[in-house]
Amino acid sequence: MSTNEATTASADKAVTSAKGLDRALNALGTLMIVLSAVTPASSVFIIVPGVIALAGTGSFLSFVIAAVIGLFMAFVYAELSSAYPMAGGEYTMIGRTLGRFWGFVTLVLVFVSIVLIVAVIALGVGTYLGVLIPNLSPQLVGVVTIALAGTVAAMRIKLNAFVTGIFLGIEMLALLVLMWLGFTHIERPLSSLFTAPQLLDPTTNALVPASAGIVMAATAVALFAYNGYGAAAYFGEETQDAKHNIGKVVLWALVITVAAELIPLTAVLLGSPDLGALLAAPQKIEYFLEARGGHALTVLISLAIAVAIFNAVIAIILQAARLLFSSGRDKTWFGPINAAVASVHGSYASPWIATIVVSILAAVACFIDINLLLVVSGTSLVVIYALLCVAVFVGRRAGTTDGGHYRMPLFPVPAILAFLALIYVAYENYLDVAFGRPSLIATGLIMIVAAVYYLLVLARRKDWNLHGPDELAG
Repeated sequence: MSTNEATTASADKAVTSAKGLDRALNALGTLMIVLSAVTPASSVFIIVPGVIALAGTGSFLSFVIAAVIGLFMAFVYAELSSAYPMAGGEYTMIGRTLGRFWGFVTLVLVFVSIVLIVAVIALGVGTYLGVLIPNLSPQLVGVVTIALAGTVAAMRIKLNAFVTGIFLGIEMLALLVLMWLGFTHIERPLSSLFTAPQLLDPTTNALVPASAGIVMAATAVALFAYNGYGAAAYFGEETQDAKHNIGKVVLWALVITVAAELIPLTAVLLGSPDLGALLAAPQKIEYFLEARGGHALTVLISLAIAVAIFNAVIAIILQAARLLFSSGRDKTWFGPINAAVASVHGSYASPWIATIVVSILAAVACFIDINLLLVVSGTSLVVIYALLCVAVFVGRRAGTTDGGHYRMPLFPVPAILAFLALIYVAYENYLDVAFGRPSLIATGLIMIVAAVYYLLVLARRKDWNLHGPDELAG
């Protein structure tokens, strides 16, 4: 290399570094954002009732089994994110271990899923604000929620950690109230959840035993309720000493999430005054709150859940913006688009244009039918998890993950068990002709579109490569 070329390369690298994200988060700050993305309170009020409707008191076992599977996946995430603590998250981990093709397919799957999930949860804000202001338009509330959350997400990451931490505290208080109401009014023994799970027969409205098959089918939904602990990887470029800290954040996020969702569920199942009424109620958690705490407390908790959902929208937009930022830095798209989404704000050190793009796409998605949103985003998680399980094997064998500071215990057992569980979850989804099978088909179509784009565009280009924050894009 000539002197001029070396000088130019050095200058380019300095510019790249100067435009990088701000490494301003300690491990606790990253954990606050990740837990906000998981949003345990929203899961308890939105996803848990669906699991109860499907499996009755067997939902307890479903969440216990999902916690075990979640722990195995957390081991996978911790090892891969420790090796690649970069803004691309799963896209980076899979792309660097399984190759560019699977990396791009993952990028598209994750991005579509995240944008649609932002819309889905933002539409839920109106439901909980409706206790004070009835007849709100879900779409209008969703768009306003995304606009406000996107504005916060475009600010400094340290400010976002502070804001999400405060909101996270509010939603955790709501869950503590739920636990207190349940455990101070216990109606049935804990052993009944293990030995005699029951559900409501829709034809007779009588309590009948919950079969093992139903419990396992509900586990697929419970697994989704815990999802989000892997989001720590997206903030690897903004976390201090990321190679040491990101794996710990992943594991702590999973442990706290399990406790924050499983314990309130247990309190509701044990403390409900009438189990049949709980299982028959269209709004199960609200029924429990009304029965044990009264209407005023139900209204107060509902407002706290609206705050929790808003908090989740902020955190997930942060995550999606960093994924889009990473793809632009890798020159995945075309010149002007890459330059825009890979730009970092001079004052806030945030990927502000990527944040705006994500917010606009999510706001538009608010006007798509909610059932279609759920179908399109429903099973992509299964595919992403499965690819990560394969990636951790390949990374170990090829030595590409040797730079990480975390190694899962009992390798490869956790990854194998998680992969087998995911196959079962996919099978259960295939059997569900109303939702699961259409969702699998939608996930397959997204993968096909991504594959076509890769083969026709990216495979022919030499300028598309995966880059880290300290690697010269070229």
